[in-house]
Amino acid sequence: MKKLLIPFLSVIIIFVFNSCVKDTCGHTYSYTWFEPLYKTTAEVRANIKSGTAKDIKAPGKLYIIGNYIFLNEINKGVHIINNSNPAAPVNEGFIDIPGNIDIAVKGNTLYADLYTDLVALDISNPLNVVKTKIVDNVFPHRYYGFAADSSKIIYDWVRHDTTLTVDCSPNQWMQTSGVFMLSSDVSSNKNLAGGTPSGIAGSMARFALMNNYLYTVGESQLKVIDISGEQNPVVVNTVNLSWGIETIYPFKDKLFIGSNSGMFIFNVANPAVPVQLGAFSHARVCDPVIADDKYAYITLRNGSKCQGYLNELDIVDISNLSSPVLVSKFDMTNPQGLSKDGGLLFICDGKDGLKVYNAGDVKNIQLKKQIFNFETYDVIAYNGIAMVIAKDGLYQFSYSDVNNIKQLSKISITQ
Repeated sequence: MKKLLIPFLSVIIIFVFNSCVKDTCGHTYSYTWFEPLYKTTAEVRANIKSGTAKDIKAPGKLYIIGNYIFLNEINKGVHIINNSNPAAPVNEGFIDIPGNIDIAVKGNTLYADLYTDLVALDISNPLNVVKTKIVDNVFPHRYYGFAADSSKIIYDWVRHDTTLTVDCSPNQWMQTSGVFMLSSDVSSNKNLAGGTPSGIAGSMARFALMNNYLYTVGESQLKVIDISGEQNPVVVNTVNLSWGIETIYPFKDKLFIGSNSGMFIFNVANPAVPVQLGAFSHARVCDPVIADDKYAYITLRNGSKCQGYLNELDIVDISNLSSPVLVSKFDMTNPQGLSKDGGLLFICDGKDGLKVYNAGDVKNIQLKKQIFNFETYDVIAYNGIAMVIAKDGLYQFSYSDVNNIKQLSKISITQ
């Protein structure tokens, strides 16, 4: 089983770094390189279980169900947070899943990606989860092909900071297979009782649950996974899409799929066979999307990954699903995840923080509250509580009184 062993991006960065310095002999460069740590496939799979809580360092996707928050730690696993008291959430445990970036929960089963594979976990007792099934090669877009040993998987990276004086000798550039390098001159990086049958995902999700199916999107495919046997997922269909697919959002019997070139609407009246109904095109930018009965709400943003130049909110009339029509658009700073509860629209606007709008009139939405001083990524607004993933932690805000939105808690990120 081959996994993400040498990220394609690393090779590109190495080549760029090389090309930038090969003609400047004697120059000293500072750079960071990451050494991969490996385990065998058997070791990784045997270690997929809940353990003691870990510090949150690189939060990703967010999923809530009942009194629990499941928070992805990018490429590492899933934090288990008891949110019985939103004013004092407790980080209770961690599930080790190398290569994990997406999660979804139905009933007592958590679904997660492990690089190219799909993992199903029994979370009846969230602090003692049990692996029930692994389905190989569900997410081929997570395989990059620079494998030194196909029987091993990267489970962590060790950072090394160093300097190098280039003398242009033939052996100056070492063999870099297995090394992720970032030159400072080239790049910078800085119990479920009482819960709903299915939980709630954020708008940046690539997993969506609907009835007895899990829908997942990769760069250019929509996978249909039968989960009627909750802990025995079975892939039943693959639908080819255009390139640049980013997010998926379920609403009633429709799937709204965001890409860097537009939004696609699929009918899943026959859940095993999604059928495209319509599409809304826009300039090449990143594009999470949510929807209600009448409108789709799309945030468009630029950036190194997203390209383009737009930073705005588009509101699209979807009353005719085969022909969506732009109703209005509003300038933003760098909008990312969004959520809607009734007439309130929540938008994570990057370094401009969290914005809360009265969206009763979609042609003239009104800013009710802007919360500054943090850089936001995604939000889930539900039942009077807004959970916000930010650069420095997981925040919770009460909006039961929209005129007095207040912070309830924060779990800080550990650097």
